[in-house]
Amino acid sequence: MSSNDRVIIFDTTLRDGEQSPGASMTKEEKLRIAKALERLRVDVIEAGFAIASPGDFEAVKAIADSIKDSTVCSLSRAVDADIERAAEALAGANSARIHTFIATSPIHMQYKLRMQPDQVVEQAVRAVKRARNLCADVEFSCEDAGRSEIDFLCRIIEAAIDAGATTINIPDTVGYAIPHQYAETIRQLLQRIPNADKAIFSVHCHNDLGLAVANSLAAVAVGARQVECTINGLGERAGNAALEEIVMAIKTRQDVLGVYTNIDTPHILSTSRLVSGITGFPVQPNKAIVGANAFAHESGIHQDGVLKHRETYEIMSAQSVGWNTNKMVLGKLSGRNAFRTRLEELGIALASEAELNAAFARFKELADKKHEIFDEDLQALVSDTLGDEAPEHFKLVYLEVASKTGEVPQAKLVLSIDGVEQGSSAEGSGPVDATFKAIESLASSQASLQLYSVNAITQGTDSQGEVTVRLEKAGRIVNGNGADTDIVVASAKAYLNALNLMQAGVRKAHPQVADV
Repeated sequence: MSSNDRVIIFDTTLRDGEQSPGASMTKEEKLRIAKALERLRVDVIEAGFAIASPGDFEAVKAIADSIKDSTVCSLSRAVDADIERAAEALAGANSARIHTFIATSPIHMQYKLRMQPDQVVEQAVRAVKRARNLCADVEFSCEDAGRSEIDFLCRIIEAAIDAGATTINIPDTVGYAIPHQYAETIRQLLQRIPNADKAIFSVHCHNDLGLAVANSLAAVAVGARQVECTINGLGERAGNAALEEIVMAIKTRQDVLGVYTNIDTPHILSTSRLVSGITGFPVQPNKAIVGANAFAHESGIHQDGVLKHRETYEIMSAQSVGWNTNKMVLGKLSGRNAFRTRLEELGIALASEAELNAAFARFKELADKKHEIFDEDLQALVSDTLGDEAPEHFKLVYLEVASKTGEVPQAKLVLSIDGVEQGSSAEGSGPVDATFKAIESLASSQASLQLYSVNAITQGTDSQGEVTVRLEKAGRIVNGNGADTDIVVASAKAYLNALNLMQAGVRKAHPQVADV
């Protein structure tokens, strides 16, 4: 196939995905995900919205300075201050892109922008020219293109390309499009805009009607050559087109679509788990490609067919996206070098010896509790280790719970608060509820519990439980994570992790500035 048949994968997990309520990430977490996306061979990483906050600026800058094999992009409104801030954050990038946008639908222009169409075109052209003076790679998006008038889209896009835009994005911002109708829009734009051949046309679809992937693929079939997507379909409201589904559909149905991507697909699963662990958004078991049941067969007829010939009921191999049956065969007597080697095989990179030592210590503790340690355990273990970025204002010293049929569950615990040990006890509707109440009696955080999620990391009764606790206080939302073979201990760890993050102020409530 020629280069014209390549679909550019533009990942916006770190920008649009982060706009999911509760999915805000720290700079360090964003950098870990960016490195995983680079390993996945994502073409463009939208690292954030540089002007949105100092934290977003620092995250975009850190990613731009660290990533070498992918283009690093920052979003900006069509105003000079945004564009200049994006360029500043991207200054150290090996390959940089400024992504600027303005709304083009009648409803947005009238009620949000309060601008006339001529004014919108003028501002778009000015923004693209300003961005092009600062960066050779400029993307222009028509926000709410799915509800925009086709004649106006042709007009503003032609002007944007003349001004220097190298990529034109046609976002279905509110998830309103239907595949055949969306494809027809893309087809008309490519045919009617005189200079359409001077830019790559991109699509960015939201999943409000469950059609984000279908709309994206329909657009690719008629000539779009960039798809904007997120890991696990993360994103505000119902999310975005899922990268793993887009990529594997293109790979599996190359006979129909006739295109390809450069994604290194065996890294899909590990990237999915990393994003899920950091954001606290679990992957549903029946999720395509990366769900726990994606390659499971219950029906006897299916099992018989797969055993005889895999392709009877499987259209792709589990190994092609990173699933495998490899077990972590190291035990508590294994050395650091063997441990490090296995992490490297899994694509887990630790930045320092201190991080390796901390992870290895936790591995030893886990090896005393579990007979078999799986690769999934290592992913959780490392995430738990690297998640300790906030100072431990609150630390669990001791926990005892009692839960008997017909009696009210109780929890007794000791916390170290700034180095001083304090004890508390509480009753609750269950052992976890009692534990949280005991913690709160000492912490007095006045935060409200928004989410409590438990997932078994592997199979078996000795599986680690991975717990996510989401707390909200005064508009700020934080996600705390904890893993342990004892689910109540994991819950306490997650709650305390959230309190420490809240106390340290290292996470932010992401400003909902844009929804391209």
